[in-house]
Amino acid sequence: MSSSQTALETNPTKPVVSKKDARKALIASLIGSSIEWFDYFLYGTVAAIVLNQLFFPSSDPAVGVMLAYVTFALPFFIRPLGGVIFSHIGDKIGRKQTLVITLSLMGGATVLIGLLPTYEMIGVWAPILLITLRCIQGLGIGGEWGGALLLAVEYSPKKKRGFFGSVPQMGVTIGMLMGTIAISIMSLLPDEHFMSWGWRVPFVFSAVLVFLGLWIRKSLDETPSFKEAKESGNIANVPLFDTFRYHWRSVLIAVGAKVVETGPFYIFSTFVIAYTTTYLTFDRLTALNAVTIGTLAATLMIPLMGSLSDKIGRKPVFIFGAIGMMAFAFPYFYLLSLDSTLWLIVATVVALALFWAPVTAVLGTMFSEIFSANVRYTGVTVGYQIGAAVAGGTAPLLATYLLNTFNNSSIPISIYIVLAGVISIIAVAVTRETKNRELD
Repeated sequence: MSSSQTALETNPTKPVVSKKDARKALIASLIGSSIEWFDYFLYGTVAAIVLNQLFFPSSDPAVGVMLAYVTFALPFFIRPLGGVIFSHIGDKIGRKQTLVITLSLMGGATVLIGLLPTYEMIGVWAPILLITLRCIQGLGIGGEWGGALLLAVEYSPKKKRGFFGSVPQMGVTIGMLMGTIAISIMSLLPDEHFMSWGWRVPFVFSAVLVFLGLWIRKSLDETPSFKEAKESGNIANVPLFDTFRYHWRSVLIAVGAKVVETGPFYIFSTFVIAYTTTYLTFDRLTALNAVTIGTLAATLMIPLMGSLSDKIGRKPVFIFGAIGMMAFAFPYFYLLSLDSTLWLIVATVVALALFWAPVTAVLGTMFSEIFSANVRYTGVTVGYQIGAAVAGGTAPLLATYLLNTFNNSSIPISIYIVLAGVISIIAVAVTRETKNRELD
């Protein structure tokens, strides 16, 4: 074997992939994932500062914020449906074609959100159309994550599988970073311009990024694992049925592990913007900048944590992050209550980069290693998206509800973060370490 080539696994029958192709798949996975999440997080960023006023006008600001967060939460319950539909295609036809479809759906819905007329213009049709487009986004992102992850993992060398699996996870933070920066730049406009057209610019501009992502993905070949499964005839007739028949324990583990990764993340990155600007004294730009810094730090930490998992294992890295988030739940809100920009930044960096990054870095790789190739797309997607629906989309809405119910006290939200950690640690504790396991 030449030095430019590396076997993905120790199995001698495994297709041999050049380092160039592996790097190309890794880059394509990262770019596509970043674009998808950029589109998705744009909505989360503007939900509580723009859409509550333009699409859900109310005499009570808290009601407007909660209605905006309802539309933020809805797609999380659509995501499992999108996951079932597109993971079926991904396990039957291939990862590549599925990723092209999901990116097209996601991008088209995002651009249309940027062009929507407001409640003042068309009345109740404005929130109806907004909700419809958000559901389409949910369908697209529901099938996107698993495909982007498998594109990286199924091209990876065995000893670097943790690193390769962490790179698509960087797309979450890079996409959010791009979305936050875009809104921060547009926030420099006078308020009347920002509210009338400035917030729309990043949504419409995303069309350029979508075309770039489609061009990159169309140049890729199918993953070696899927090729091998197809050539051997090991393709499930109905992947969803086989997943729940033979891998139901793995699905439950994936759902449980996802809870601490997704619920606290949306509190640290999305809810915090509404919390600090509505219930504390911070201005919108300060809150956005703090999340930007925290997200940038997390982006740098994710591949480092992925590489660390190749050395010490997936479970130790995951459990460290989960316990850290539980321990930091109460100090986090105390630091925010100090009304200091410095401590707001410190709290956000610690939460996202030090404790959340290790969890998300190993999540995808760990999921990939507990499902067989013929149902892997379905298994990782269903587990991930059900967990996201249960704990992710509801997190900002639940946090807002808890604040209003308990006289603006953050203690119930901290308890929620601790409970999320307990659930995920139990789920991961019952699994065997997968670092040295053959992928196929």
